[in-house]
Amino acid sequence: MSVAERLQSVFVALAAVLGLAVGTLWPVGAVAGHLVLPALVLLLVAVFVQVDAARVRLARDAGTVVAASLVLNFVFTPLLAWALGVGLLGDAPDLRIGLLLLLVTPCTDWYLVFTGLARGHMGVAAALLPINLVLQLALLPVYVLLLGGEAASVGTGTLVEAVVLVLVVPLVAAALLRWATGRWKGPRWRERVVVAPAGRAVLPLLYLAVLAMFASQARTVAAHLGELAVLLVPLGVFFVVAPLVAVLVARVLRLPGDQRAALTMTTVARNSPVALGIAVAAFPDRPLIAVALVIGPLVELPVLAVLSQLVRVRDPREPDGVSG
Repeated sequence: MSVAERLQSVFVALAAVLGLAVGTLWPVGAVAGHLVLPALVLLLVAVFVQVDAARVRLARDAGTVVAASLVLNFVFTPLLAWALGVGLLGDAPDLRIGLLLLLVTPCTDWYLVFTGLARGHMGVAAALLPINLVLQLALLPVYVLLLGGEAASVGTGTLVEAVVLVLVVPLVAAALLRWATGRWKGPRWRERVVVAPAGRAVLPLLYLAVLAMFASQARTVAAHLGELAVLLVPLGVFFVVAPLVAVLVARVLRLPGDQRAALTMTTVARNSPVALGIAVAAFPDRPLIAVALVIGPLVELPVLAVLSQLVRVRDPREPDGVSG
């Protein structure tokens, strides 16, 4: 395990803090906002390029972990989000809607990064991605209507447009790149010249996306610090309860280590960029909803970075007591 991987949680937190500082001191919000999507797209291309389609087919033998993930993401998590909102944010409807949008949208992008860092089952993780995508497309308006009270419904067209930009485009680009380079130069050349450099680019691109995200929303965060402080409580509860429940379910089901890591990551990781885009587009006259979503990655990303090391599958070639 490289030094960069060992210190990833520190670098993620530093990128977030630096983004907040830069966005507060200088008027770079608009410029930084334009960097988030390109950085995220490049990040996902780098992630998807490393995924061999043959590994996705291995998920056919992992029906148990797929079923567990669906229950955790689309039954347990929405109920937990509703309970946290009602119990802890009852007097703040916009914060409740923001929390709900964040927690009911399973991640369809950088959870793959952290699954890879945890040496989780990338075939299972990649196979869960389209399932999570389709189900959140179908269920998000239902969740908002049923669990968000009198909140306005989310337009399906807006959600589809957002996920196409941050998911379909990098997925197709990576697939074409793997196919073209493999056909042109062969699998070995592709692994050495394309896949290996893509793996090294993942963490820097992650840090850039985090920095740009927080720089673009720094002044909004500063203007609503009181409200965001209230939101930290339900977020903290979620990011403690969700991984504990995922690990417990994995142990009850006796899942192998790589499947346990994949289940934990897909249960904990949320679709912050997509949820933020949806909030801005669907609720333009209620900025506090978007502000609530801004704080999500600040808590989530360091949690995922640390969690990826806690559930990291040990390489059998490593000596005992060494995790990477």
